[in-house]
Amino acid sequence: MTSIDSPQLDPLGRYHSLAGSVDALTLRNLLRALDASDSAVMITDAQRRIVYVNAGFTRLLDYSSLEALGRIPAEMLMGRHSDPSLAPAIAEALLLRGQAHGEALVYSRSGQPRWVSMVINSCDLPDRGASSITVFSDITLTKMHEVLQKRVLESMVRETPLHELMNLVCHEVERIAPEVTATILAVDEHGKVHPLAAPSMPSYVGQAIEGQSIGPQAGSCGTAAWRGEPVLVTNIQTDPLWVNYRDLFAPTGLQACWSSPIKNHQGQVVGTFAFYFQDQRVPDALHHRLVEVCVHLCAIALEREASRQRIHQLAYFDVLTGLPNRTMFRQKAESALQQLASAQQGGALLYIDLDRFKHVNDSQGHAAGDTLLRTVADRLLRHIGDEALPGRLAGDEFVLLLSDCGPDQAVQTAQGLLQALGEPVQLEGQTHTPQASIGIALYPSDGEHIDALLRHADQAMYQAKSETRHSLLLFSADMNQRTEARAALERALRQALPLGQLSLHYQPQLDCAEALSLHGVEALMRWQHPQWGWVPPDQFIPVAEESGLIHAMTRWLLDECCQQMAQWRRDGLRVPRLALNLSARSFHQNDLAQHIEAALQRHGLAPQDLVLEITESVMMDPRSVTAANIKRLHQQGLVFSLDDFGTGYSSLSYLHRLPIGELKLDKSFVQDLSASPTARALTLSVMSLAQSLGKTLVAEGLETREQQDWLQSQGSLVLQGYLFSRPLPAAALPAWLQANGLT
Repeated sequence: MTSIDSPQLDPLGRYHSLAGSVDALTLRNLLRALDASDSAVMITDAQRRIVYVNAGFTRLLDYSSLEALGRIPAEMLMGRHSDPSLAPAIAEALLLRGQAHGEALVYSRSGQPRWVSMVINSCDLPDRGASSITVFSDITLTKMHEVLQKRVLESMVRETPLHELMNLVCHEVERIAPEVTATILAVDEHGKVHPLAAPSMPSYVGQAIEGQSIGPQAGSCGTAAWRGEPVLVTNIQTDPLWVNYRDLFAPTGLQACWSSPIKNHQGQVVGTFAFYFQDQRVPDALHHRLVEVCVHLCAIALEREASRQRIHQLAYFDVLTGLPNRTMFRQKAESALQQLASAQQGGALLYIDLDRFKHVNDSQGHAAGDTLLRTVADRLLRHIGDEALPGRLAGDEFVLLLSDCGPDQAVQTAQGLLQALGEPVQLEGQTHTPQASIGIALYPSDGEHIDALLRHADQAMYQAKSETRHSLLLFSADMNQRTEARAALERALRQALPLGQLSLHYQPQLDCAEALSLHGVEALMRWQHPQWGWVPPDQFIPVAEESGLIHAMTRWLLDECCQQMAQWRRDGLRVPRLALNLSARSFHQNDLAQHIEAALQRHGLAPQDLVLEITESVMMDPRSVTAANIKRLHQQGLVFSLDDFGTGYSSLSYLHRLPIGELKLDKSFVQDLSASPTARALTLSVMSLAQSLGKTLVAEGLETREQQDWLQSQGSLVLQGYLFSRPLPAAALPAWLQANGLT
């Protein structure tokens, strides 16, 4: 090694000739500039030994000039996790191109890993021949941002499954800090642990700890979850926290473990994030920074998964009983029928409806009714086999699909159910004997698809209920009276619009941000038949959709709403906005957006004057015409409201992609608030989701002051229901507003 004279005063020693004709002052200023640089600079000679480093090199890697001079960089900076092919690759690049650049894991004098970006240029130093100049930039934090901020968060947006996401975190952490073995555990509400990701850990470890309890002496992770604070164990073989697990981990060779709890926004421990080491050591500054970032990301991911599961529960399972709801039942039933068809087997659908259930609600209250429904669901599950598919459609209506089942077995099962459901039950301190009526439709004779089976079993059930109650009945062809009644309803509905039998009523929506104020009104269609009287919308709207009449009715609805809104404006009546329900079938019309735009212009209204209420079936509709209508209406400035939120699919990805400005909490949740902790918890989840997404939340179906007080205590939202007003004719709205101080 060539000695360097006075390196502190002149780091380049005898290489004054590098500067050529540059004077000493200029050279020293140049060296000062290099020392002030954030980058580390290193010059090597033809033998690849270091002849110069700047102060940035010392700051980055802890080596002083005296300690670095004369040493070979690869021997000094490479560690056990560095890429051994890096040095030959650099030499080859310099030989071929005179320049090399890339990223590398290097180690400081104290053994701390550093990710650096390198730019290496070959050069000829006077009196030294071929040499190279290397500039290092610390990219450790950039690596963390690139991997843990960008890749992980992007994966969350793409709704990557939780296990894949957690494995991604561990893989990328181990790439940044190869001396680490990373693991992530979930902790459930019962204090049990469930491995989520441990890609570098033997699989038998995860299998052994699955379902283990957290506690004061449950290794690093179980103890960290129990304490709610990080736990560092530097010697697994001797630490008392590991007495129950050291034999399990002994074959891995791991010596130390640092585990940190993962907490949700409520401060509850929902998981742990752990670093294992092959030697007895404490974590360094890089490890602390990695854990800080990863624990935060894991908390977001676990809360995202919890929200997804809550929304999945809302979408597919009945809140009260835990049975599959209508959506889930239909999906599973269609799949089951396909399997029966392939196996050429028969089946049966049982439609179960409680007798006099309304009397229980009216006489003993909704809490008693809820208890009865839960009891029925429990008895239903206990009575059926594994091959049967249960579900709750709505209210007191339950269904049961039996596979590989003939008429005799279906009747026998139904009789057993009537007996099991008829056992006494205590409701609010009173003994009640439930009764039910059951209709049976056989597959495939009574229908090859679930909708036909549901329709026919429903007809049989109503026939049984109307005849004797507490009985069962098989569907037969002469039960098509209801079908004939539906046909009569359709014929009358075709005349309703031209005869002026349709009208609109308006139900106020009140904003409870501070004092109650008018948020808007919802337009609701009404039909008064000259002989039948008022026909409920849930009877004639489905008929209108199935018959195609809905398109003409939608055009009438739009024009009537715009005309009424314009009239209120001319009368000086302050109605901020008017919400109207659009059928999913309306979006199949190519000119829907143009028609709405024309109606607004014709009556001198702005797009913000209307709110379009749609169901989740519109969001999920794959038709291009539906997407085009949504896009154009959004571009026009119209606001979409998602009706009956929580009763369908409710995917976060749809809420993320589509222009939904408002969520309407389904009235079934509101009605269960007073008696169901689950309904309150799910309502809070939906409120939190709406707030996080910046969307207005409307709670409909409000009937009691207790419901109002509870909802208002949870935050700002819009309320709608009979508690304030039933739907009113347009002429009655001004008086109602004046009477309630809302003019």
